[in-house]
Amino acid sequence: MIDFIRADHIHICVPKERLEEAKIFYTDVMGLQLIDRPNHLFSTAGYWLNIGNIQLHIGVEPFKGRSIRHTAFEVADITAARAHLQKNHIEITEEPAIPGRTRFAFIDPFGNRMELLQLID
Repeated sequence: MIDFIRADHIHICVPKERLEEAKIFYTDVMGLQLIDRPNHLFSTAGYWLNIGNIQLHIGVEPFKGRSIRHTAFEVADITAARAHLQKNHIEITEEPAIPGRTRFAFIDPFGNRMELLQLID
């Protein structure tokens, strides 16, 4: 058995020609903070950002189309999160109901699917 403590980071991919656009989206629209990335360890460009108590790593990979793969983030106010994304013209995808949580997904401008959820009583 593996005794997990927490998620450390999530890695998403964007096409090489859209890497700077991804940095702007995740810092300006999503409000994440850039952190140091040991670039000398990697053969491709990318960025690392703080997202809550974990990291989001953005790497370069050719776009391969949409997938149902996704990362889910718990948020404090799901209504405010939805309104913020809609204000920024981000595509929202409704998700089937799961007891104990309100949720939806969005597709970032680079084809990555992200789920946001809020736990409810």
